[in-house]
Amino acid sequence: MSETNNRSGLFVGRNHGHVVKRAPNTWKSRPVTKKGQLSKRAKAVREIIREVAGFTPLEKKMMEMIRTGEAAKEKKAVKNARQKLGTHKRALHKRDELTRLIQAQNKASRDAQAAKK
Repeated sequence: MSETNNRSGLFVGRNHGHVVKRAPNTWKSRPVTKKGQLSKRAKAVREIIREVAGFTPLEKKMMEMIRTGEAAKEKKAVKNARQKLGTHKRALHKRDELTRLIQAQNKASRDAQAAKK
């Protein structure tokens, strides 16, 4: 949006209307833009639940398949997740989440071994 709101100041004709000086970026954010955004509270609650309850049987099975490193097993893991979770997109998100967890676990174990030496 331009600084003068594209108005001429005249009450007739093209671009008619009162000239208004607007500050840049004065648009209010709509609540709908925050949909799906993870809040601090929800994140904390999910972390605590993960600590207490651990992984679901599906997640344990998927992690075992992913750890093998075979592409066919990873594909099978996604296929099983798709059946349980309902959509392919959810299954892919679950696979990505678990691969990140596995990588974090591997990194933590490597750091612990390096600290021992």
